[in-house]
Amino acid sequence: MGIKLMGIAHAKQKLQRTLSARYGSAADSTSTEVPKGHFAVYVGEDEKKRFVIPISYLNHPLFQDLLNKAEEEFGYDHPTGGLTIPCSEDYFISLSSCLNCS
Repeated sequence: MGIKLMGIAHAKQKLQRTLSARYGSAADSTSTEVPKGHFAVYVGEDEKKRFVIPISYLNHPLFQDLLNKAEEEFGYDHPTGGLTIPCSEDYFISLSSCLNCS
């Protein structure tokens, strides 16, 4: 149990470092460049933060649940024009960490 929790914590830190190293500060997060095999989503309750994630997440049931919630809340015509995920940033980072480990 302790080893698995350490693995999740390590994966979370790695994801945060990777995203911040790859995309820099919040000012750089408005860039439209997305690497091949990835897509951008906006996450957050008040202030939306942009994350670039692998397309492989689309096949995972936990991520599909988030997509269904996004559809229920925003439909397919969202004012920002981007895919917005209705969850907290912390939850999304935890979920991404789990998906990276699997």
